[in-house]
Amino acid sequence: MKPKSKVAESAAASCFLVLSLLCSCVNGDQTETNNEGLFYSYYEKTCPKVEEIVRSSLSSMFILDPTSPAALLRLMFHDCQVQGCDASILLEPSGDQQFTELDSAKNFGIRKRDLIGSIKTSLELECPKQVSCSDVIILAARDAVALTGGPLISVPLGRKDSLSTPSKHVADSELPPSTADVDTTLSLFASKGMTIEESVAIMGAHTIGVTHCNNVLSRFDNANATSENMDPRFQTFLRVACPEFSPTSLAAEATFVPNDQTSVIFDTAYYDDAIAGRGNLRIDSEIGADPRTRPFVEAFAADQDRFFNAFSSAFVKLSSYKVLTGSEGVVRSVCDKVD
Repeated sequence: MKPKSKVAESAAASCFLVLSLLCSCVNGDQTETNNEGLFYSYYEKTCPKVEEIVRSSLSSMFILDPTSPAALLRLMFHDCQVQGCDASILLEPSGDQQFTELDSAKNFGIRKRDLIGSIKTSLELECPKQVSCSDVIILAARDAVALTGGPLISVPLGRKDSLSTPSKHVADSELPPSTADVDTTLSLFASKGMTIEESVAIMGAHTIGVTHCNNVLSRFDNANATSENMDPRFQTFLRVACPEFSPTSLAAEATFVPNDQTSVIFDTAYYDDAIAGRGNLRIDSEIGADPRTRPFVEAFAADQDRFFNAFSSAFVKLSSYKVLTGSEGVVRSVCDKVD
């Protein structure tokens, strides 16, 4: 594992380099519409500086807090998995509602909702009631990938925000468990129109961030979840890093292990670890052994460009899942409540 200081230095250098590229980046066909009613040029007239404002709000935060990119990427994933990409995960309870999707145990550790709100405040000063909170989540996640060394993904915009947040029970049923296997994962992403290659690519989001010990320990509760393609030395490391607390204990929730050896840089190290049996979660190990997924794991480990291209395609599909457009939703002025 690289010394932490070297990783941080590399991440900061990557951040500055990609920021300069982002500022000069020109997307492809800006007038193209995808099949969900989203447009690449959606804010061209109503809020032309939207991407610049989002990016400038994030770049300094990423340097101060290198864990922010992973948090924003996870925030997008969890929002889109439940009811679609509609920013419902940002809403606080209203009326008689006591528990929202955020209260689901599977949403433990969700962070940076306040950062999305802060970006939204800046956008309201520039172009009031134009940019949706759901688009801010997508743009923030997109820049989280780019500013940590990943691909510059062109994403269509025009999502609207939901008027309500689903219950924790809905989130419990729609978010995958930490013990998900290859079958569960492929089925989950196939429902969003992804190929097997794209499904393996979107799992590469685990190349940044950490895994909390409560999720690691739940894996050890199932013998089958630790038997498939797991390096015994790495299993020993996990057991030392995550002592035998109860998976629901405060100690298990407060401790964590890095997702891979370069956990603040968006690269292919995740796939190297998957091949070697050094995955924190069951899916991270099994994806490197299953005959359906291993060829793509090996291909991505050897070819970063192929990984980046497949990840970009999968990212656009996920971020377009069950979106609200036109009159189907609203543009909230404040992200955590409906006007």
